[in-house]
This record gives sequence, C-alpha cells and structure tokens, in this order.
Amino acid sequence: MNLPDYPFVGKPFNIDGVKMNYLDEGVGDPVVMVHGNPSWSYYYRHLVLALRGTHRCIVPDHIGCGYSDKPGDDRYDYTLERRVDNLEALLDHCGVEGRITLVVHDWGGMIGLAFAMRKPERIKRLVVLNTSAFLLPDTKPFPWPLWIVRNTLAGTLMVRGFNAFSRIAATVCCTRNPMPKPVRDAYCSPYNSWDNRIATLRFVQDIPLRPGDRSYAIVKHVQENVQQLTGVPMLVCWGLRDFVFDKHFLALWEKHFPNAEFHRFDDCGHYILEDARDEVIPLIEKFLDAHPLT
Repeated sequence: MNLPDYPFVGKPFNIDGVKMNYLDEGVGDPVVMVHGNPSWSYYYRHLVLALRGTHRCIVPDHIGCGYSDKPGDDRYDYTLERRVDNLEALLDHCGVEGRITLVVHDWGGMIGLAFAMRKPERIKRLVVLNTSAFLLPDTKPFPWPLWIVRNTLAGTLMVRGFNAFSRIAATVCCTRNPMPKPVRDAYCSPYNSWDNRIATLRFVQDIPLRPGDRSYAIVKHVQENVQQLTGVPMLVCWGLRDFVFDKHFLALWEKHFPNAEFHRFDDCGHYILEDARDEVIPLIEKFLDAHPLT
C-alpha cells in the first residue's frame, strides 16, 4: 500500500499477546501524539516529520487501528479504560517518565486526558486539536450519524461491511483542502475487512451518554478534574466546521482554560492537521519553542 508522506517503520509492543504498533522517531523531549477514530498514526505524519529533528515523537496506533493487531472481542476489551491502560503501559515501556508534551485529537483527547488525570505531574505541555475532555455538552444533541452507528444493526453493517465510517470521514472531515484520493485511501487502508473494522465500530459504541454506560465514569472524572492542568501551557487549534467536535465543545475548552492559546479556523473541519497543515504545524513549533521544558 502506498502511504504518501509516511516513511516510518513502526515498532511492536506486546500487550497480553496483542501487538500495539507505534512510531518512535527522533530524540529530545518526548511529544506523545494520540489519535482518534477512525484515523491512526498516519494523521500525525507531517507533524512527526516536522518535529523529529528536535523532539522524540511517540505515536501509537491504538489496538484495532493502523498497523496494530485487530483482535476480536474475545481477546481485547474495546473500552476507554483499556485504551488508557495501553497508553500508560506503552509510555512506561518507552521509558517516558516525565516532561511529556501531549498532542491529542478526536477520541485521542479523552484517552490522553484520562491518562493525564492519572499522572498530572508528567504533563508539561498540551496541544488540543478538535477533541474533548468532557461529556456531551447540554447544548449539543448527539449527532444522528453517530447515533445510527452506535445503536443500530444498520450502523454495524455500514461500518463493518462497507467501511463507511472511515471512508466518509476521509471525505467530509476536510472542508478547506479535501484529501486527494491516495491520502483518503491511506487513511482507510488498515480497515480492509469486516474483522479489521472492529475498532472503528467499538469506539463509537463506547461513547458514553448517560450514567451506566461503561465509560461514563471515566469521562465524568476527567471533566471534573481536568482543571488540574490549568497551569500547563496549552495550544488549541480548532476547525469550526467539525460537526461533532464543534463550537459547543470549543466553548468548554474556553471556559476551563481561558489562558490557553486559541486559534480558530472558520473554514476547516475535523481533520485540522490535514485542512490547515501549513498553519497549524508552524503554530505547534512556535508554541513548543515558546514554552521550553527546563
């Protein structure tokens, strides 16, 4: 498979007999980049290329995503808590004990921030890209396409039978600079069979909406404690044409972190690192330079 601008060779990390693939590029202070659904480490390729000369870039493919194994439910529990456990285990495996810069996007925000609530003293800088550390805002209805995927057999068939979630995301999540076909194909390439699309479905099914949902308590805990990170330098880059992580979620970041550095992109969508790459990556580089780890 041709993967434009992805010259990396991942490394394997064994978790209870399941392989997690991850990138470990460059040297220096660690920058940990956590992707969401239905993307994979490919989302961060240009940022890794930009930073690996000065930083150590660690980018996992979550289990079921990218080049990681895609086990069935009998071998892996596709829940937020397990994702956070995996991230913590990987960073311990890599010897990353402190001075972490977290870069988070989509569901990777909740994974990364839940880890941060366990180890707040280890988080020294935070880059937020269209994601959440909060429950669904009271002002926002749950998007109906996600409701269909989360709750119906038709949604399961569309996602696992036709790779609809990944293909639609690669088509509609860039509104300024639509992805060329080779890039869309690269995003979708790991999800090439019914079995290999399990994670894209389970991620959506694990979205907590009410008490009793399996991941509700973790998300509520993050929301109630996220201000532990108030003193951490934070950069927020946000595509305002994201139909999921939209102005309602952005308002929560603004409320909880009024001193963060915000950059809003009116014409960009969910995949902000694709849509506004030439602006966002220099902003991240400038942010890291402005807040050196001493």
